[in-house]
Amino acid sequence: MAGKHSHKPRSLPAAWRFIGPIFKRCRWRITAGILALLTVDLCQLVVPRIIKWAVDGLRNHTVDGSQLRNYAALIMLLALTVAVLRFMWRYLILGFSRLLEQDIRDALFHHLLSLDSAFFQRRSPGQLIALATNDLTSVQMACGMGLIAAIDALLMSFAAISCMAYIDLRLTLLAILPFPVLAVTTRILASRLHRHFKRVQEQFSLLTEEARGAINNIRLLKIYTREAAQCAQFDITGRSYIKHSLKVAKIQGVLFPASGFIANISLLIIVFFGGRMVISGTISIGGFVAFISYLFMLTWPMMALGWVSNLFQRGLTSLARIQEVMDERPLLQPVTAGRKIGRPDIISLRHLTFAYPGQERPRLKDINLDIRPGLLGIVGRTGSGKSTLCALLARLYPVEQGQLFINKLDVNDIDLNSCRRLLSFVPQSAALFSTTIARNIAFGAPETGRKEIEAAARAAAIHHEIMAFPKGYETEIGERGVLLSGGQQQRIALARALLLRAPILLIDDALAAVDAEAEAMIMAHIMAYAEENMVIMVTNRLSPLRQARQIAVLDKGRLTALGRHRELIAVSEIYRGIYAHQEFGNNKAELKNSADHLSNPACRRSYAA
Repeated sequence: MAGKHSHKPRSLPAAWRFIGPIFKRCRWRITAGILALLTVDLCQLVVPRIIKWAVDGLRNHTVDGSQLRNYAALIMLLALTVAVLRFMWRYLILGFSRLLEQDIRDALFHHLLSLDSAFFQRRSPGQLIALATNDLTSVQMACGMGLIAAIDALLMSFAAISCMAYIDLRLTLLAILPFPVLAVTTRILASRLHRHFKRVQEQFSLLTEEARGAINNIRLLKIYTREAAQCAQFDITGRSYIKHSLKVAKIQGVLFPASGFIANISLLIIVFFGGRMVISGTISIGGFVAFISYLFMLTWPMMALGWVSNLFQRGLTSLARIQEVMDERPLLQPVTAGRKIGRPDIISLRHLTFAYPGQERPRLKDINLDIRPGLLGIVGRTGSGKSTLCALLARLYPVEQGQLFINKLDVNDIDLNSCRRLLSFVPQSAALFSTTIARNIAFGAPETGRKEIEAAARAAAIHHEIMAFPKGYETEIGERGVLLSGGQQQRIALARALLLRAPILLIDDALAAVDAEAEAMIMAHIMAYAEENMVIMVTNRLSPLRQARQIAVLDKGRLTALGRHRELIAVSEIYRGIYAHQEFGNNKAELKNSADHLSNPACRRSYAA
C-alpha cells in the first residue's frame, strides 16, 4: 500500500529478500573473492608454524644457516602470495559492493519515477537525496568492507583457535575465557548504535533538504534579507545532526577499546600461564611463540567484531530506510492490459468527485462536463478546484470507476502511458531544467530539429527574447530557470507543450506573468491550435477567454455555470464578479454600482445580445 511508514528495524531475512538477488547474480565473483581471502588467511597461519620450527631448531641446535635461509625464503613467498591475493579479494568483493550500490541506486531511481504525486507530497527532495547518497554509502560499506571483515574475522578466529588448540587445549580455553564478555557488550551497544544512527540519517535528510531549499530560493532569501536567519536555522539543524553523530561516536568509541581491552586480558592470561608452562616444559619455547602469534591473529577478529557490528548496523538501518521507499506503491496503478486510445473526440466527466489522499473534504464534487475540440476556459475563485481538475485530466491522481471517460472509454481501462501521451500540460509553476533553452523546449521531443523548436517559441511569443541572449537557444538558464523572468519561464514551458502538438493541451494559469501584448499573440496561436484540438485553459484573467467555445465556472469544487463569455455575465454571479473586478478595478463603490447594473434584467439582455 502507498504511504507505508515502518519505523522498526528490518530483519536480516527482509534485508536478504531485497538484496539477495544481487548477491546471487554476482555469486561467482563473491566466491572467488572469498577463496582468495581464505587462501590469505591460510598463508598467514603457516607463518607462525615456520617461526616455531626456526625457534625450536635454534634452541635445539638442529638448524643451520641454509635452513634458516629456506625458512626466510618461504616466508617471503608466502608474503608475496598474500599481497597478490589481497589485491584480488579487494578487487572482487569491494568491486561487488560498488556493483550492488549501482543496482540499488538504479532500482531506487526507477522506482521513484514510477511513484505518483501523492508520494512526493509526503517526501521532500532532501530526504530522497539523502537515501541515494548517505544511506546508500552505508549499505555499500556493509556489503563491502563489512562483508570482508566479517568473513575474515570468522575464518581467522576459527583457524587461529584451532591452531592454538593444537598446541595446547587448556591454554586455548584460558585465552578465550573473556570472549563472552565481549559478545554481550557488543550486543548491547549494537542495539543502541542502530537507534542513534537512524536519528543521524534522519537529521542528515533534514540538513540536505534545508540546504537544497536555501540554494533553490537564494534570490528570495536575499530580497527578504533572511540570510542571517537562514544561517541560524541551518546551524540549529547542523548542531542536532552533530549531537546525534557524537552519540554514535561514543558508542563506537566504547566498542573498539572494549575489543582491544579484552584482547589484552587474553594476552595477559597467556603470558602468565603460558610462561609457567614453558618453565615446566609442558610446551616448547617455539610453541609458546607460535601460540602468542596466533593470539595476535585472534586480536584482529575480536577488534573487528565491534567495527563489523557498527558497519552492519549502519547498513541495516540505511537499507530499512531505502526499503521503506521501495515498498511504496503508486495510488494510480498502471493498467497492465489497458486499451490503447487514439485521437480523442470527447472527454466526459460524470458525477466526478475527488479528495486528495489523506483528506476527507472533497476538492471536486459531482461535476458533469463534456469537453470537445476547441477552447474550454475554467475560472473560479482561489481554492475552487481548478488545478485539481487539471491534475485529474492529466492522470496525476486516480479517479473512481465510471467518473472520467475519453471517447466513452473509462480512463481506468486505458493504458496509463497511452492516456498521458494524448496531452501536454503547462502547470502553474514552470518546471525548467538547468540546461539550455533549446533542450528545455524540446524536453518532450528531444529529436526535434531547430526549426520546430523556433516555431514553438514564436507561438509562445518568446523567440525574440531568446535571440536577445548572447548564445540564443544555447543559453544555459541555470537551476529552475534562474536566469529568466517569471513570464519568460512560463512562455518557455508553453513552447515545450506546443511543440508536442498533442491533441489535448492543458494550461493551468500559466499566462499569469505574461504582459497583455504577449498574451494577445499567444492567444492567437492557441485559438488556431484549438481549431483541431482540445485546449483547456485555467485562468482568472477573462480577456483570453472571450473567444472560448465554453467557459466552466467552479466554486467550492462544484460546477456552477457553463457557457460563453456573454452568457455567463448574465447568469453567473461569480463570473460577473470576476469580470466586474477586472473591468472596473478595486474601487468598492464602483464595483457595487457595476454589480447592481449588471444584475439589471435589461442589462443582462444587452450583454446576451
